[in-house]
Amino acid sequence: MPLRRLWTAAVTTLLALAGLLLGPVLSAGAATGGTTLAAPDFKAPYPCGQKWTYSHHSGEVRRALDFVRADGGTTNGTPVLASATGTAYRHYEANGAGNYLSVEHGGGWRTYYFHLSAFSVADGAHVEQGQQIGTTGSTGNSTGPHIHYEQLYNGVGQDIRINGAALAYPGSYNQYFLTSDNGCGGAGTPFMTWGSGVRVRSDAHLSSPVVTTLAGPTSVRVLCQKQGDTVNAEGYTNNWWSKLRDQNGFISNIYIDNPAAQLPGVPLC
Repeated sequence: MPLRRLWTAAVTTLLALAGLLLGPVLSAGAATGGTTLAAPDFKAPYPCGQKWTYSHHSGEVRRALDFVRADGGTTNGTPVLASATGTAYRHYEANGAGNYLSVEHGGGWRTYYFHLSAFSVADGAHVEQGQQIGTTGSTGNSTGPHIHYEQLYNGVGQDIRINGAALAYPGSYNQYFLTSDNGCGGAGTPFMTWGSGVRVRSDAHLSSPVVTTLAGPTSVRVLCQKQGDTVNAEGYTNNWWSKLRDQNGFISNIYIDNPAAQLPGVPLC
């Protein structure tokens, strides 16, 4: 065999052996599991417009967060929503999670929802993001109503991210808060407002920050409504507030041009 051909064959054999020993070269994301790229766009596990506070107990096995309401609503019995589309499975653990659901999202991702008072879907049901899958409770080893929530990748608990943003892990409640935009999709119900200089706030409270101001009567889309601070104007009193789709905030129902205090055909937040 000519020397050049012999040398080429030897190099080819060495490269092949190197490939067998080293395996394929991985990108940085693939080498680390690619969890950030693979993750669904998770949303909060409770209804649109609701404000909850959350905490983490250092004794937790995985990177869980516990959520309770912080907007004046009652935690117990509040709907629990799927934070991403997937397949839901029902479970029960008397001395631990109580009634709980796991939702398989594909790609190795799963979410857990513990201590439910009741299930809202059948075992093995396909669920959409924002769909009610249970109700908040305190079953199992729990000291009070809350949603124990987890995100796992290939069975390993991950730092929880909502809308792509990582949440903090405080040791107690009322340090951090999260207002849900889960289930806010859809066109909303059209209404007109009245009055001038109507302030749109980040939540249904007069102390909440102003998001924007409606200069005059405005066509708006109302996604949902909930009770909040009582507002008095033009001889009317109302403690119902509307979540506006395009302004991404709340106004008192007093400023919605409709005679009903609680708007007809509009779901609760």
